[in-house]
Amino acid sequence: MIKFDQVSKRYSEVGDVLVDVSFTITKGEMVFLTGPSGAGKSTLLKLIALVESVSRGQVFLEGQNLNRILEREVPFMRRKMGLIFQDYKLLNDRTVADNIALPLLIAGYSHQEIKRRVRAVLDKVGLAGKEKSYPLSLSGGEQQRVGIARAVVNKPSVILADEPTGNLDPALATEIMRLFKQFKQVGVTVLIATHDLSQVIDSGCRQLTLEQGCLVSD
Repeated sequence: MIKFDQVSKRYSEVGDVLVDVSFTITKGEMVFLTGPSGAGKSTLLKLIALVESVSRGQVFLEGQNLNRILEREVPFMRRKMGLIFQDYKLLNDRTVADNIALPLLIAGYSHQEIKRRVRAVLDKVGLAGKEKSYPLSLSGGEQQRVGIARAVVNKPSVILADEPTGNLDPALATEIMRLFKQFKQVGVTVLIATHDLSQVIDSGCRQLTLEQGCLVSD
């Protein structure tokens, strides 16, 4: 499903952020990516999401070499992914429902199906009744949950989450992790970058640890 083969990423201003990273994640696996701030976790996720490109090595997603993806093909590849960002990336001039519906609109779903899915996912992330609210009227934790809802509403084959529970209280963070496990159980591959080691330990899932851009444990 996801394969890194001797992947390095170098920025001219800071040098190597990832160094010869190799691992394979199978379909339906839930994996945590851990390590100190600046270890390269966010950069690794950006390589899979085609936000950044590798300096050396190869990244594969569902058997496709991402190094060979043409620019015009990037949007189609991203439709397979649910992306959860640290800074939410919500559209402040759109309602909660409109933000969540965006991937479904792009994919061409009917109005009735969009409405049904948005309502269902709002209920799952604990935001029922907030569909007409605007992002700036929500707390940071609520905005994070809107981002999570948008990422999973189109039932992607892979979820990439960068600190998805960073702004949530412990009870809600546990609930969101339970939601990720539900997706895992139906074959969705989940890769979560996190500082919250308690969530990792409680999950019993595989843990990849980065330090200074190197994969130091798996």
